[in-house]
Amino acid sequence: MASPHELVRRIERFTALDKLAKPVRGLVGKAVRPRRIRNLLSGTKLGHPVHPMLTDLPIGAWSMSALLDTVGGISAEPAADLLVGAGILSAVPTAVTGLNDWSDTIGAETRVGAVHAGANVAALGLYTASLLARRSGRRGRGKVLGFAGLGVLMVGGYLGGHLSYARAVNVNHTAFAHGPQEWTPVLADAELGEGEHRRVTAGEAAVLLARSNGELYALANTCSHAGGPLDEGELSDGCVVCPWHASIFRLADGSIVRGPASTPQPAYQTRIRDGKIEVRSLG
Repeated sequence: MASPHELVRRIERFTALDKLAKPVRGLVGKAVRPRRIRNLLSGTKLGHPVHPMLTDLPIGAWSMSALLDTVGGISAEPAADLLVGAGILSAVPTAVTGLNDWSDTIGAETRVGAVHAGANVAALGLYTASLLARRSGRRGRGKVLGFAGLGVLMVGGYLGGHLSYARAVNVNHTAFAHGPQEWTPVLADAELGEGEHRRVTAGEAAVLLARSNGELYALANTCSHAGGPLDEGELSDGCVVCPWHASIFRLADGSIVRGPASTPQPAYQTRIRDGKIEVRSLG
């Protein structure tokens, strides 16, 4: 029997999923394109993605309803039903934010994410049927549907964990980037004109240098959202636009103007000395 890890690898290689996943991903991408929607669903103002935080709500509600169904007795039935309903309500925003994050994936991540979403939708359907059965007096049927929903939910949770911890989807790709603490020359001043930007290396860090409106700026070159190369993006209104998913960062401090990024870009101090542009970390 194949291990869970091997089963996930098979999903990653199952290209037939692309026929369904790619069109759906495109539709979701169009739906979340407006800046306000994108920032809200991505958790731009929170400092990290909002979807993982919301998953605790339906998982917690539904797992506790299963516990009450198992050992709570008759007196716990109203509480178990309430938890099933609460899980259904909280699953909706959780699914919406998850679809937002999934719309930025490609290849193997898209395939696993599609199965992850399908499992969670199935769990939601089972719990909805469970609640309807409970309210119609068929409590035994409701419990069975709830236990089935919990089992499917655990499959979805395992796949979500694989995306986060094995595939590093939607994690901060600058978390382990450390720039130099001392002033470090990276480029001759004459080699960077007004309105230009370029990738340079400062110690072990890849840095985006940009000159805009007479000011010199430096940010981590790797986009915090998915690792996109910012030097391949465009400068616009004192910002840089990531070429992969269109996250927008202010050159002045790396703050986010538009998601899907939820972690600001690390910014560096800059100066010109002896005709050389030098950078160093802020902290």
